[in-house]
Amino acid sequence: MTFPNFLTLFRIISIPALVIILLTNFQGQAWIAFALWCLSTSTDTLDGYLARRRKQVTIFGQLLDPIADKLLILSALICLVQVGRVPAWMAVIIIGREFAVTGFRAIASSQGLHIKASWLGKMKMILETITIALIILGKEILGNFYFIANVGLWAVIFISIVSAIEYGWRYVPHLSNQS
Repeated sequence: MTFPNFLTLFRIISIPALVIILLTNFQGQAWIAFALWCLSTSTDTLDGYLARRRKQVTIFGQLLDPIADKLLILSALICLVQVGRVPAWMAVIIIGREFAVTGFRAIASSQGLHIKASWLGKMKMILETITIALIILGKEILGNFYFIANVGLWAVIFISIVSAIEYGWRYVPHLSNQS
């Protein structure tokens, strides 16, 4: 077990705590959820950086990292729908895109085509992370600046759709008709 893999596992292990905090109303809840969100999402950048720098890139880490990312984002989105901060239809688009791109990558992989995250996909992840952090803080903390979270959510929807189309456009022609 390498330290970068431990960080990835931490991201997964933090999800139940984040869910409980997001769905429970108590004094300081938003700040605690925000802190845990920031800690958990920071491990996404750190695990990859350390794995490459220490030459500890593993198959386990390469497989688990994107799963951890998706579990964290999707769990937070579902909780934020539950508490009325994210419209369900927006969460469905974001979650649907994740399943579609993951499935597409799996099909491509089965045919020997490795699809790395595009710059749009990376941009989407960064924007999702920031937007969810702002939504977690909520109107109570952000006040008049909460509109930035709403703008971010619309931007995530847009980039989710565009990046899914981009993956299809770039890679579908390379797939065989066997799938």
